[in-house]
Amino acid sequence: MNLLLLTADQFRHDCMGWMGLTPPARTPQLDRLAAQSVRYTHAFAPLPVCSPARQALLTGRHPDSFGAQWNYDFIKTPPPDPGLSWAAQLPQRGWNTGYIGKFHISGIHTPHHFGYQDFVPLSQHQRELHDQGLDAPMPDGWLGCTSPVPYEQAAPHWQARKAGELIKRYAAEGKPWHLWVDFKEPHLPVRPSEPFASMFDARDMQPWPGFDDAFRKKPYAHRQQTFSWATEGYTWQDFAPMVARYLGVIAQLDDAIGRILDALDEAGAQDDTMVVFTADHGDMCGSHRMLDKHYVLYDDIIRVPLLVRVPGVTPETNDAFVSNVLDLAATFRHMFGLPEDANAHGQLLPIQGDNSRQGAIVCSSNGQQFGLYTTRCLRTRTHKYVWNLTDVDELYDLTCDPGELNNLIDCSEQAPRIASMRKELYQRLQEYQDPFVRNEWTRRQLLDGRKHVPWQ
Repeated sequence: MNLLLLTADQFRHDCMGWMGLTPPARTPQLDRLAAQSVRYTHAFAPLPVCSPARQALLTGRHPDSFGAQWNYDFIKTPPPDPGLSWAAQLPQRGWNTGYIGKFHISGIHTPHHFGYQDFVPLSQHQRELHDQGLDAPMPDGWLGCTSPVPYEQAAPHWQARKAGELIKRYAAEGKPWHLWVDFKEPHLPVRPSEPFASMFDARDMQPWPGFDDAFRKKPYAHRQQTFSWATEGYTWQDFAPMVARYLGVIAQLDDAIGRILDALDEAGAQDDTMVVFTADHGDMCGSHRMLDKHYVLYDDIIRVPLLVRVPGVTPETNDAFVSNVLDLAATFRHMFGLPEDANAHGQLLPIQGDNSRQGAIVCSSNGQQFGLYTTRCLRTRTHKYVWNLTDVDELYDLTCDPGELNNLIDCSEQAPRIASMRKELYQRLQEYQDPFVRNEWTRRQLLDGRKHVPWQ
């Protein structure tokens, strides 16, 4: 069996057509894949930042366990050990392997070090745009614009063509193969090409459940994020055009993914290939009046899409709590007969009718460009507790507050729940070898409740 891995950058979990967003996202190709896949509705990113998420996907180790606490090109962090890469085992077993797109895993290694024999970087696409006179500068600003590059020449469809070429070659050679197509979309700045740029009307965009945040009883960094991005005075009408472009970029990406799925069918490999679609993390996209990610652990960024199509496995919706990149690494090792890593942190994905996994997940954040800032969260089906080492903690009742607007951390009725969730979070962080539970001062916060609530 082959493996086709498709990853997007900063793709919200709710922005596929089958998820029922209003107005609906237009993703007919991902909807086609979803209809053939196990659809995980509660997949989460263990650390919602680009490099750490990709490093975790290749190694199966939680990023905090080896110091990958933010993007390696921000403040230098230790690179992941290429020897831990499950993909590095494949060529030794006679596989063809290829990587196309955004390699944001190490500043000192290439995909070849991690097991990828063929590497098609995005820099090649930039050179081709330059040669065609299509690399004109675009307006500054993270909110994006309409791209002047025709969609057939834009990065997603260029990557799709390169993927089709490798799939055709691999199929002809008759060996098992693995191809990772890593897209940079829909990461800011959002710049869809036509006709996708005009596909959504900003007037039709509806506010996210968490948009109208007054930041009452919230950590300081939340409101400061809006000042850092200069969005503190924005109304929904200011964000709506960017949201429309975001959905347009997703529609453009979806069309490119359809080309890859078609290439798989044309090569006759669809019945012998495991296909996975996921993302490194989500996007605030105007929720809580914020952009991008960092500093918060709202579902907008920790919850991600995850579709897994396995030949012979019945499609279904699975609501088990899974850690997308960690569990994928463990599952790939198991399914392709690779040696297990006793120190890995993932579990096998529940693929066939198994919803028995515990309904809780741990995610972490360490800040980045506006300063280092440590938070960890425990997310269950009904509640989310966020441990903040240097500011006020958070507790949200997701059954009545899905937008995570009302912080209940000072609610006396919630005290037993808070104590219980703190202890469970501490135990989980120990399992991940999290460096921030190795001293007595931080342990006091979680185990003894030594946390100050500033307004009390």
